[in-house]
Amino acid sequence: MSSNTTDPTPSLPPSLDLPAHLSAQKYFFVCTLTVLAWDALVLTPRSYKLGRLPKWPALKAMYYFLQFWVLADFVVTGVMFFSTTVIQDTDCVSFWPYEPICTAVLLAVASAVHVIRISAIFDHIQNVRATMWGLYAVQIVVTAICCGFYRSVHLEDGQGCIAGPLNNASWVGIYWLAPTLLYATSFVLAALRSIQTLKTKKVSYWRLMLRDGLNLYGAILLVNLVNVLFYFIMTPTGPTDPIKTIVSSMAAVLTTTMSMRIILSVRGDLANGGTFSVSSHAASSSGANTHSLSGSGARPRGGNHTFTLGDMRDATVAVAGRKEGAEWDADKNSVTPHEESKVILPIVGEDDGGIPRARGGLGVQITVDQQVEYDDGFPTRK
Repeated sequence: MSSNTTDPTPSLPPSLDLPAHLSAQKYFFVCTLTVLAWDALVLTPRSYKLGRLPKWPALKAMYYFLQFWVLADFVVTGVMFFSTTVIQDTDCVSFWPYEPICTAVLLAVASAVHVIRISAIFDHIQNVRATMWGLYAVQIVVTAICCGFYRSVHLEDGQGCIAGPLNNASWVGIYWLAPTLLYATSFVLAALRSIQTLKTKKVSYWRLMLRDGLNLYGAILLVNLVNVLFYFIMTPTGPTDPIKTIVSSMAAVLTTTMSMRIILSVRGDLANGGTFSVSSHAASSSGANTHSLSGSGARPRGGNHTFTLGDMRDATVAVAGRKEGAEWDADKNSVTPHEESKVILPIVGEDDGGIPRARGGLGVQITVDQQVEYDDGFPTRK
């Protein structure tokens, strides 16, 4: 007597029975949303300070647009991607244009930040401006055309909606190649401009990178290069394999958040793209020893001088103005109001011409000219 026993394996619903590449993309999208949420939380205080500034230059408006648009883009896309109730033939077919179009707008604004900022640090030289705006125009045209060659990846019902290149065509990757070329150009130009400042003031390369935000430009370029390589190199296993778009969401989010930090790192006013951190160093340092402390002209050499608090305040403002271009200070950026900026009281001595000047490495010497006993009442003039 024999008995046939069956051990049927329970089948998983489509929302859990995911192909390997689709499962990896969902995990990667969770990482993207985590980065987006954390970045929005971290930048909230600086966004508030930026909003308190009275003027609304282009970079400030772009900052708040990016902050809103990146949430509108990827929160909605994430809801549709992780939904288990969407129908592929109806819901996803109607939704697929949303992601490529919203991302194209996001990249356009982020790239405009680069164009304006790079033009500003080169003092709006015609050649630099023409190059950056030319690459920007190419990006706008290419991304607008490529939006028409995305379609909904035909997954099973319950696996969510996601847009991908039509028939997994690799050439659609020029949608990302165009902005990547612009970001590579902005990184190279920003690095060249920073290296030029080493002739004026020697600093370490690490400090140079942090001072001029080269790490921000480099991060944007790196993530977009990886995304482009996925489009042109990775081979899908079938028409429903979304491997080409795995890095796209992270590339768009990091490009946006790093571009927002580029805006926040601008020294001084945001109008016309701001100024470069040491652009005025040579001009200011050439006359560093020509300002007297009280504005009264030259004084006899070797004499003792008395300075009032007003004199010291004027000298503090003058020295702080000269040091702002030469010394890197992470607190002096576009989100620090002028009334909250900190200044350092200089130590005043005399140069060879008898003119007071600031010098380092000394303490403050205080001389008590008169001792007043306030317990006995206030002194009266005789």
